[in-house]
Amino acid sequence: MSSATRPRARRRALTGALATLGLSVGMIMTTGAQSASAATWPTPNGSQAVSSTIPISGTKDYGMKRLYGTGELGGDGQDEGQDPILRLANGAVLKNVILGAPAADGIHCEGSCTLQNVWWEDVGEDAATFRGNSSATYHVIGGGAKKAADKVFQHNGGGTLNISNFAVQEFKTLYRSCGDCSTQYTRKVNLNTIEVTGTGTTARIVGINTNRNDVATLRNITIRNDASRKVIPCQKYNNNTAVGTGPDSTNCLYSSSDITYR
Repeated sequence: MSSATRPRARRRALTGALATLGLSVGMIMTTGAQSASAATWPTPNGSQAVSSTIPISGTKDYGMKRLYGTGELGGDGQDEGQDPILRLANGAVLKNVILGAPAADGIHCEGSCTLQNVWWEDVGEDAATFRGNSSATYHVIGGGAKKAADKVFQHNGGGTLNISNFAVQEFKTLYRSCGDCSTQYTRKVNLNTIEVTGTGTTARIVGINTNRNDVATLRNITIRNDASRKVIPCQKYNNNTAVGTGPDSTNCLYSSSDITYR
């Protein structure tokens, strides 16, 4: 949760994103939603201030309403220990919502969960934190996030996170397996059909702990605006110590054909 300065560069229009990524509209859209292109951010259907964490169980569809923090949830910095806007119980499904600014610590999944067509306009501490046990499975389907001064998805618990048809820009790290949690796990993350917009500075798509036998699988990754190749697809750590980058046959599972630069 570093206090790195939040990038504020103007986002560029990204034409033809759906065709480039081969996204199926049916896969990433629900009623009233827009597609997961870095240039196509949805228009909110009203806004709601949230002053205390909202618990979610079962299925909750917000119909593209924007939620933003106020009062004790009115922070947008990198301070540790902030409460989330939404806390999802084990098995919860969250659909069609936009988290505006400020967003505090975004969303917490306490067990297995599904985030479908969820958008973060300005990531606070983290966009979502996954806290289930070693058998948990989490799905992020569609949506996007931008203006993440540090991490977008923080994996503190165990289990497997699947991220598909997702767009990210103005960020430092899309996914990070916790390096210093009091209880550690072997974690897995699978990314498929992801659009990444380079920030002009070093950014990481995934950061995993090789000493914990984490595994990251990357498929159909498109990186835009990164002529200098500063975006690192897979950063390896031993807890919080960086120990290398790049594909291998054990922890970072991808090949050059899985990464396309535009």
